[in-house]
Amino acid sequence: MANKDIILQQGQTSAILSQGVLYNDACSIIEQAQASAYRSVNETIIKRNWLLGLRIQHEVLKDQRAEYGEQVIKILSKSLTAKYGSGFTKTNLYNFIGFYQNWPEIFHAVSGKSIEGDSANIFHAVSGKSVNVIDAIRPNTPIRLSWTHYRIILQEQNADARTWYENEAATEMWNTRTLQRNVSSQYYHRLLQSQDKALVRNEMKALTAPLQDKLEYLKNPVVAEFLGFKNNTNYSESNLEQSIIDHLIPFLMELGKGFAFVDRQKHIHTEKEDYYIDLVFYNYHLRCFVLIDLKTTKLRYQDVGQMDMYVKMYDDFMRPEGHNPTIGILLCADTDEDVAHYSVLNSNDQLFAAKYLTYMPTQENCAVR
Repeated sequence: MANKDIILQQGQTSAILSQGVLYNDACSIIEQAQASAYRSVNETIIKRNWLLGLRIQHEVLKDQRAEYGEQVIKILSKSLTAKYGSGFTKTNLYNFIGFYQNWPEIFHAVSGKSIEGDSANIFHAVSGKSVNVIDAIRPNTPIRLSWTHYRIILQEQNADARTWYENEAATEMWNTRTLQRNVSSQYYHRLLQSQDKALVRNEMKALTAPLQDKLEYLKNPVVAEFLGFKNNTNYSESNLEQSIIDHLIPFLMELGKGFAFVDRQKHIHTEKEDYYIDLVFYNYHLRCFVLIDLKTTKLRYQDVGQMDMYVKMYDDFMRPEGHNPTIGILLCADTDEDVAHYSVLNSNDQLFAAKYLTYMPTQENCAVR
């Protein structure tokens, strides 16, 4: 019997080890498939943005006046945003143009013709539905970076530095946060001027080590936006937020009359960062959007500053003409009278902390100034 037990135990151990190998192999297959899908989507995003830059520049060059180009981009941004949602702000359209201008040779026409010389024919064919413009071009070399990488590199004004950042990011496999940190800290220029380049490199690697995330590409808001999905972020106040969503009707009644739920974790992109507004509502009586930022801690000065930025950005990018200025509400576990008194909360009639908001502001409070 003992021998049978030993044989059984050995068989179980072998099975467990086999299951471990199976699990590792399965993980490898899944992660490779995810990476392959990402590369395909990423190349398509880069093609799209490059072609948009090419097409917009050709339109702008029809008239050399700067005000004409600004008007073209403003109107196009508004129209594209209305049809396709966020991702086509004026800043992004200018980035597309800059991308095309700085990397004009990154793609070639499948036909072998020059994109520059044949662009009008390509776009004419596309308008006639006879050609897919995305399929009409191919990379001259494999795409090694994401669109977010290129967008960050465009922040650098020096052409040599842009080339260096591109090569270094690809060779060293920098993620976008590492690249952003290096561009913002002028890593290239400091390295160029330093007498001890190893010291500068080692310092950079130490400072950017916490920024590395091998699954960053799966969390890329640009990709999520392109595919029409909400970006899957880790909500720092997720329990409180989910509780509000689960009890939305009582929460709306507590807020007051005329409220409608609009969005959750609304993505707003600045030149260098991505932000997420916890909850967005609209009030039909006040005719304005109401942003709510959830904090399970005491009110802090930086929370007020961040909400002030959210309100201003929402007004610039999201608020339709004729609607009143956006209101921002900070729901905190506790408030701080000094922060409330000495921050913009004391003077800005669009910002409120929960403790000081005993009733919703009147229409006079929200009047366009």
